[in-house]
Amino acid sequence: MTDRLAPDWLTARPIAHRGLHDRGAGIPENTIAAAEAAIGGGYAIECDVQLSRDGEAMVFHDAGLGRLTGADGLVRERDAADLKRLTVLGSAERVPTLSEFLGKIAGRTPLVIEVKTRHDGDLDLARRTADIVAAYDGPVALKSFDPVIVGALADLAPGVPRGIVAESHHDDPAYAALTEAQRHGLANLLHVSESRPDFLSWRVDDLPNAATHLCRLLGRMPVMTWTVRTEAQVQLARAHADQMVFEGFRA
Repeated sequence: MTDRLAPDWLTARPIAHRGLHDRGAGIPENTIAAAEAAIGGGYAIECDVQLSRDGEAMVFHDAGLGRLTGADGLVRERDAADLKRLTVLGSAERVPTLSEFLGKIAGRTPLVIEVKTRHDGDLDLARRTADIVAAYDGPVALKSFDPVIVGALADLAPGVPRGIVAESHHDDPAYAALTEAQRHGLANLLHVSESRPDFLSWRVDDLPNAATHLCRLLGRMPVMTWTVRTEAQVQLARAHADQMVFEGFRA
C-alpha cells in the first residue's frame, strides 16, 4: 500500500469526465471549451493524454483520430503541430497540447490526468507528462490503467498524487496483448506493492468489490469511480466510493 495520503482536494469536487462536455452544444470532450465549462460549473476535470509522433503530450482520449476528428490514422503517427490543426467534429475546438490545456486551467480547479498506455512498457508519454506537470502551479494528479506507468511516476513525478485506473473484467480489445495472469493481477490489484498508488479509480459497475473495499478500509486509499452516467450509478458511487467521475448530467 501507499505510505502517503491522497490530498483532500481529490475528493472535494465531483470530476467532470473529459471536461463538462456536450457535443450537441459544440463543446466536445477533452477540449479547452469543456474545461472552461467544468470550471464554470464548479467541478474538477479529468482528461486524457496521448503521445504525438514527435513526443508531445496531446489532450485526446482515443488512440485513433477518426471518431473525434474524422481524420485517418493514429495520434502517435502525427506530429504535434499537425494534430493542433485538427478540429474536433461538431465544433471549432482544436486538439490541445497538455501544456496549452494546463495554461488555460491555470490552477482554477483540480485536474486528474490519465496517461494512456498500450501496456508495452513504453514510458515516453509518462516522462513528457511528468515534465509538463512539474512546471504547473495547481492541484493535479496522474493516473493510468498501467501499473508500470503508475509505479514509474513515483520517480518521474515525485510529490504528485498517482492513481491506478482499474476494472474487474478485462474483455475490452485494449487488453488483448495481456495474458490471463496479467488480467487477473489487474483485476485484483496484485501489483500494488510495485505500483504503489495513492488512490484508485475503479469502474462504477464493478462496485462493490474486495479490492476497493479493503483499500478504503485498511489502506486509507480513496476510491474514485468512473464513468457515472445514471442515477443508479450515482447511488453506487455514493455507497462504495469517495469520488465520482461523471458525464451527461450535472453532479
